[in-house]
Amino acid sequence: MSNELTVVIPARNEEKLLPRLFLSLLRQDYRHIRDTKIYLADADSTDRTVEVARNFSRELNICVIEGGLPSVGRNNGARCADSRYLLFLDADIELGDCTLIRRTLEAMKKQSLHLVTTDILCPGGGILDGLMYGCNNAVQRLSRYHRPFATGMFMLFDRERFDALGGFDELALYAEDYQLSRLVDRRRFKVVRGGVHSTNRRFQKMGYWKVVRFFVRTAFRGGRAGYYRDPMHRAYWEMS
Repeated sequence: MSNELTVVIPARNEEKLLPRLFLSLLRQDYRHIRDTKIYLADADSTDRTVEVARNFSRELNICVIEGGLPSVGRNNGARCADSRYLLFLDADIELGDCTLIRRTLEAMKKQSLHLVTTDILCPGGGILDGLMYGCNNAVQRLSRYHRPFATGMFMLFDRERFDALGGFDELALYAEDYQLSRLVDRRRFKVVRGGVHSTNRRFQKMGYWKVVRFFVRTAFRGGRAGYYRDPMHRAYWEMS
């Protein structure tokens, strides 16, 4: 088993989309991918999420652990890991480039980075979905000049720096990924090409305008942790 990288995936009721992620992991040209430890942090799924993960454990080194909110699941996986790097992925995405993991790791090593992310694409969405994710990608790239912004869809962390920052805020009901990424030194942050493929289901469930409002409020609230812990934000998690 390779101890260079650990992958952590928080999940809840993702039986339909999880196979896409696992198949995209199997397509990666990173030579240690089949030996890399993958922790699926399950938040009491009521569908076949756990069964799907265990079926793929024949080809990938998958271990199912206890999850909860995304922040809790990610931290649980990180606590189980003993690798130099931690890759956090959302369960409903697909790696869009078979070289993505290898290239992000190479960038981490060569440039002594603390956090690497990538663009978000929505191949199955419409024009509005493309516009929404396009704006997100632009903000990510511009954030290199101020405070880093990355989403939990793809976050490759230097393990030592992740621990020093205290991990994800387990009391946050949303934006725990943004809260943590903004603490990273902008000189140690990078956005690589390649991208992950996401869906538009959150836009469909919450509505485009509501998602935009969440995004804008998050940007202006900055580091006020109490705001993200407010029970009024539970809908963001429940509608995901």
